[in-house]
Amino acid sequence: MNRPGATKSAIAAGVILAGLAAVTFGATAPFIRITGTGVGPLLTALLLYAGAALGALPNPWEQANRAPKMTRAHLPRLLLVAILGAAVAPTLLAVGLQRVSAVQGSLLLNLEAVFTILFAWLIAREPIGARVLVAGGLMFVAGSVAVFGTGLADRPDAFGSLAIAGAVAAWALDNVLTRPLAELSPASVVRAKAGIGVAMTATVGLALGETWPDARSALGLLLCGLTGYGISLRVYLLAQRRIGAARTGSVFAIAPFVGAGLALVIERRTPDLGTMVSAALFGLGVYLHITEKHGHVHSHHAVEHDHVHRHDDGHHDHHDSPPEGEHSHEHQHEPSTHEHQHAPDVHHEHEHRRP
Repeated sequence: MNRPGATKSAIAAGVILAGLAAVTFGATAPFIRITGTGVGPLLTALLLYAGAALGALPNPWEQANRAPKMTRAHLPRLLLVAILGAAVAPTLLAVGLQRVSAVQGSLLLNLEAVFTILFAWLIAREPIGARVLVAGGLMFVAGSVAVFGTGLADRPDAFGSLAIAGAVAAWALDNVLTRPLAELSPASVVRAKAGIGVAMTATVGLALGETWPDARSALGLLLCGLTGYGISLRVYLLAQRRIGAARTGSVFAIAPFVGAGLALVIERRTPDLGTMVSAALFGLGVYLHITEKHGHVHSHHAVEHDHVHRHDDGHHDHHDSPPEGEHSHEHQHEPSTHEHQHAPDVHHEHEHRRP
């Protein structure tokens, strides 16, 4: 049965949000390399996530009680993603960016999409159809062409490249493990994650004797963290809520190209044919995501849960006079079987046949 309101595709909206997250994150890579020169990797990570915490401070425009609140039960997962995403990954990124060019560093971030798709498939059991695999493959090829098939990058430094690959692998695992937290308030998740990351990197960095940067470098890294790690992560979590970890991670692959393009402007380099080919492949990958449609007969079990929802999506009819817009509270779902377009959100985590 097709339910009214359920035909709206959450995929396109989630793809747009993931794209916005990618732009705000990707644009920071060249500036991290510039402002972080001479700054220790741990203190670089500290300042980036201190900026992220600033970007997640409460503001007058936030709607109260719109998302479930964080509880003690979320703490173990939050600690793990903070270690991976707010301490290990940015530290490795800072190490790598000191050894490779801004263009190379930006484009090597492309590996995050590949790792995220792989981890989402293996760990979260998200359905990865042929369309998503093709889109992810196109974006990986685009990044490879941009790094190795153009005249824009010198021979990559092996240690620096491995450090950045380690950073994106840690972020990819963080992405998948963060998926259940996406139903909470994005700002509260960013604040908690950033706070834990700052505490860890400050403790280790100062203990190892890393030198505190001058005011200009510190301010630059704080601003990079505010936009590329605070605001970007909030939007990324909203995308995950709609389309899951794998698709969000795949669309996020445009981030490296954004950073590389900005690095070209800063370094006053001229894009060549390989760069144009890479841009076309990225564009095709995003197009495949935006136009993706996924629908089949599926069943929902009876469940009681709390998450952000609205009453025009075909799954929430528990109010006689439903409120408008998104809100959150405990509610129940009766068992049902129907068919409609859907994404791997909180209501559609059912099993699929593996490709």
